[in-house]
Amino acid sequence: MRNRSVTYSTENTFRALADPTRRAVLDLLRKGSQPAGQIAEAFPVSRPAISKHLRLLRRAHLVTEQQRGRHRMYQLNPAPLKAVDSWLADYRRYWQMNLANLKTFVESEYARELGENAVKNPSSKK
Repeated sequence: MRNRSVTYSTENTFRALADPTRRAVLDLLRKGSQPAGQIAEAFPVSRPAISKHLRLLRRAHLVTEQQRGRHRMYQLNPAPLKAVDSWLADYRRYWQMNLANLKTFVESEYARELGENAVKNPSSKK
């Protein structure tokens, strides 16, 4: 078998992550691999619905499936989430910069107001 690098479709990853039930399944699998039946029991929807969600997560390579006896075990595959994290990194920097600018603005306005109040009420320092 050749050593090939695996690439993941970010479009499939985002499509899979768009559904809150699928995100909840991924959250559940962060605790470790689980059989499909146990995953289905954690949700108030039908087993066929959870099966469909698992199939979409599998196609997006966000979970892996392994047959163990009569059970299908599902496990989280975090590799495709790296592409999501890379995409979000630019937005994280954007918001950090904007929040830092907001903090600077608020602190300078507060200092300015304190200075103006000190000029208006010079006798309050006695």
